[in-house]
Amino acid sequence: MKLSNIVLRPLVSLPLVSLPLAALVGLWPLAASAQPSAATVAEHVEAAKRAAGSDLGNLMSLCNAAPPTRASQAEAEKGIAAQLARPAPPPGKAFDNLYYVGGAWASAWALTTSDGIVLIDALNNEAEAALQIDGGLRQLGQDPASIKTVVVTHGHGDHYGGANYLTAKVQPRFVMSDLDWRMTETQLEFATPLWGAPPKRDAQRDVSARDGDQVKQGDAVVTLLLTPGHTNGTLTPVFEVRAGAQRHRAMVWGGTAFNFGRDIPRMDAYIAATQRMAQLARAQQIDVLLSNHPGYDGTVAKLEQLRSAGVPNPFVMGTPAVLRALTVMGECAQAQRDRYLLMP
Repeated sequence: MKLSNIVLRPLVSLPLVSLPLAALVGLWPLAASAQPSAATVAEHVEAAKRAAGSDLGNLMSLCNAAPPTRASQAEAEKGIAAQLARPAPPPGKAFDNLYYVGGAWASAWALTTSDGIVLIDALNNEAEAALQIDGGLRQLGQDPASIKTVVVTHGHGDHYGGANYLTAKVQPRFVMSDLDWRMTETQLEFATPLWGAPPKRDAQRDVSARDGDQVKQGDAVVTLLLTPGHTNGTLTPVFEVRAGAQRHRAMVWGGTAFNFGRDIPRMDAYIAATQRMAQLARAQQIDVLLSNHPGYDGTVAKLEQLRSAGVPNPFVMGTPAVLRALTVMGECAQAQRDRYLLMP
């Protein structure tokens, strides 16, 4: 299959950009805010609480104070090891064309199309890819050999670590933002033997995505939006999901936590990204918001609910709830930004 049949230039009203973070923030100006103070931090946290209501509490952990420096190697590896030790949930079907084959910590979503599978993220390492992606798809009646495209939402190992397993098995094309390809090829933000190596870019097969690019495979179109912050090149995929005769617009938020330390430009970029994607959610009536970490969107509990016949699909939250979720993330980011600005 030729590359031109996979990645197309979109016809969308959002600007197509491949710019430094400061320029991206300039395209999506932040709302005017008061001089940072303990009061403004509290106001942003309270605004996040109001937006979260009783159904989006999983996101409120973002409002906890984040450290100004990144975790040490030893601390980070201890935390990763603890997460990897958690037993994986059973794979599950979220929609007629979308399956969960991720773990208890990191997600992997399989979008089925008329021409194979588009996989969103590749988990932590080869063992997870074999057990959860390969094994999970088989449990769900899907053929892992039909994976043709892997979208890596950002260049951290919990999302690309299974790449080598997938390359050896099915040789899919990998899609990652140009910024994060360059980061994984030069200087990783964090490296650990607990994660598999990043994919090695094949100039003939793999894709360096820019903001607004579309992955077109079979009857599916996945639009990739640059939502920097968690990494400089974080991508958020947007696509259609189906439940019987119903059609819904889904978004997989590409990077959530503030684990990069006191970096004000990245906080600004994150805030701007939440505001930008809120505009998109309104325009496209996006009513499904997914995460690449199941703890943020309640994936495991929702899949369990779906195992009961006749229940409404809990993944369909409605556009107002999607907007509230983006508000929670944006307000928590503004609270953290103000905390950093108050530091000497």
